[in-house]
Amino acid sequence: MACSPCSPGLCGIGVGVSGVRDGLAARALGKQAEQPAEPVRFADTPREVLVTGATGFIGQKLVAALLADGHRVTVLTRQARAAAWMFNGRIECIASMDALPRSRRFDLVVNLAGAPVLGWRWSAGRRAVLRRSRVSLTQKLVDWIATAEHKPALLLSASAIGYYGVQARGDDRALTEDAPPQPIFMSDLCREWEEAARGAQAFGVQVARMRIGVVLGRSGALPMMLLPVKLGIGGPLGDGRQWLSWIHVNDVIAAMGHLARRGEGGAFNLVAPESVSQAQFGRTAARVHRRPFGFPTPGLPMRAVLGEQADLLLEGQRVLPERLLAGGFSFRYPHLEGALRSLAG
Repeated sequence: MACSPCSPGLCGIGVGVSGVRDGLAARALGKQAEQPAEPVRFADTPREVLVTGATGFIGQKLVAALLADGHRVTVLTRQARAAAWMFNGRIECIASMDALPRSRRFDLVVNLAGAPVLGWRWSAGRRAVLRRSRVSLTQKLVDWIATAEHKPALLLSASAIGYYGVQARGDDRALTEDAPPQPIFMSDLCREWEEAARGAQAFGVQVARMRIGVVLGRSGALPMMLLPVKLGIGGPLGDGRQWLSWIHVNDVIAAMGHLARRGEGGAFNLVAPESVSQAQFGRTAARVHRRPFGFPTPGLPMRAVLGEQADLLLEGQRVLPERLLAGGFSFRYPHLEGALRSLAG
């Protein structure tokens, strides 16, 4: 929505009202079923798999894919009853790593846990919550692996392309897995998260660090991103030139299956081969949903309300999935328009 200049207080009220409206719309969109994913192979024989973050947007689809592939799944969750209902009693639930005996065997561990980054301002308290939900939980996972009698062969641990920080306007370089982090919070958070996961390497475990881009699905970020478009008031955020590196949720799950089969460690960018500008994303979404496009949202009021968190919306990175492509991974949705049409219902 177009914003006229206003005080931070008035903009804060506007963002609050918009948040309620957007939340209701996102909830309605999230209730629609995803397009069914093609079967994903994680291994040729049944495996014991531990998953953290199983009740989240990506986690739910991952657990469903693991179960469909014939694997036995244990999930770490504080809401065991809700998780059991979610997966029709086909999983085992544990409330903490302390509940697992050291003799318990897992062949694969997938670490997806983490509080949402977008939301409250990144105050000192909020930053502590984000670090605790990612870094501290991952460290507890690695501590359990250290004393386990049977070590998993592979740890798939989530991270994000926020690892690379922000890319300057006019910088069209494609960032591969070798690109360095930056000294800003979003980059530090991902770096510390990955360092905690890499601790499992000391115990003979391969660690694949999955730097995930903006995930497109019927839940997650996409309903909020599409809401202005669906209302006919879509337009660029800021100048619209910031890069957006995205991936279809079904490709996220397929990439996890690919990494599980290969059993290879290191950093992997989980993004589609096609990066777009934020304005290109909006125009493509408007075309798919047959809506107009062109109502800009100035960046200054967003920064006044969100602070450093606005970088997630107003800055970006052009990220290339170099290692996935080199390993022979084939994207089902390599182009944005096809990905959005698959989710349009």
